[in-house]
Amino acid sequence: MAKVHDEITPYLRELIEQQHIFFVATAPLSGEGHVNLSPKGLDCFRILSPLKVVYLDLTGSGNETSAHLLENGRITFMFCTFDGPPNIVRFYGKGHAVIPNTPEWEELAPNFKLSLPGVRQIIVADIERVQTSCGYGVPLMEFVGERDQIQRWVDTKGEASLDDYRRQKNTQSIDCLPTPLFAK
Repeated sequence: MAKVHDEITPYLRELIEQQHIFFVATAPLSGEGHVNLSPKGLDCFRILSPLKVVYLDLTGSGNETSAHLLENGRITFMFCTFDGPPNIVRFYGKGHAVIPNTPEWEELAPNFKLSLPGVRQIIVADIERVQTSCGYGVPLMEFVGERDQIQRWVDTKGEASLDDYRRQKNTQSIDCLPTPLFAK
């Protein structure tokens, strides 16, 4: 049965910190736009307080989350336990992207290992609703390890090429919404 919590409890925090993957969902305001759902891993999620979370966002083939947050701020996170007791945790909130070389970046960056490959931005969310559900339908799986493809891809591209790639692929959403990545 689903249960709503006032905040991220110590139990939920511990549960989330044990997960190797989480999912982020955002959507544009337009009913014609595309809903985005992305898996994230590589130890990039942090709980800053019972109602504030952040994650270090790495370069990808698109930048839907950032564009949707710039337009309307809505964001949902989902965590599933794939080992141990079944559980699903969702955080609903309002968020924004923080780009490098800004005062907010300088404040948040120490929460992360900035050596992760292809660091692009930090996503910040103020949580408005915390909800748990049973997770009985989530498969029982074993974590084998992190993939190394993104590190190899970033190493092959190099920093200058990675910046060009972001300019080509990450400045707007697939629905042509702008992102804050290269805003001045």
